[in-house]
Amino acid sequence: MRILLVEDDVAIAKAVRRGLEQARFQVDVAEDGRMGLQMARENEYSVMILDVMLPYMDGWKVCEELRYRRSRLPILMLTARDSLEDRVKGLETGADDYLPKPFEFPELLARVHALIRRDRMHRTRVVRIADLEIDTGQRRVTRRGVTIGLSQREYDLLEALASNEGRVLTREVIQERVWQDEEGVSNVVDVYVGLLRKKIDAGHEAKLIHTVRGVGYTLRRPAEEEAE
Repeated sequence: MRILLVEDDVAIAKAVRRGLEQARFQVDVAEDGRMGLQMARENEYSVMILDVMLPYMDGWKVCEELRYRRSRLPILMLTARDSLEDRVKGLETGADDYLPKPFEFPELLARVHALIRRDRMHRTRVVRIADLEIDTGQRRVTRRGVTIGLSQREYDLLEALASNEGRVLTREVIQERVWQDEEGVSNVVDVYVGLLRKKIDAGHEAKLIHTVRGVGYTLRRPAEEEAE
């Protein structure tokens, strides 16, 4: 798989490239926004890792231009700014995820893998996790062939968990990805996970939605199935 890294800090670009190549990715590097935009338009990539503060064209503008041209390239935005306003701006311009600097490489790698899984999910349209099926095109959910009616927010929450199958999402990450810039009460994530759990897991011996105490929530297939 091929990744485009758009980063003007030579030391950061070198370290990230080395780590990604050790993870068996092919990596192209662009040192400014205009170059990154051109490379993204001319080549096929699995993910773009895009810094915000870039020469000639900032990351927000690059992202905005790609989305204007209907590019579906998954974009992970890197920013030294960790304010809510900057995170929201990145999401509004079309970024799929963001990671504030400084960051640990394992977290960046995990987010890259999550974006690739999410992109595969949308391209495949139907995601199957044990006996749960999610049709991302029609936003239709079934378990053991029985259709499950979900509200828009419940579906968005389920899709966020499914696109990160096996990975624990913190309440903060879920809040940012599902509710984005909207204000929510402090326990809104817990409430919606409870509602979703009743619809997805109630009446089934194998539970798919799990709480990791003190951390967050994860959706994973039963251990017996993983061992097969």
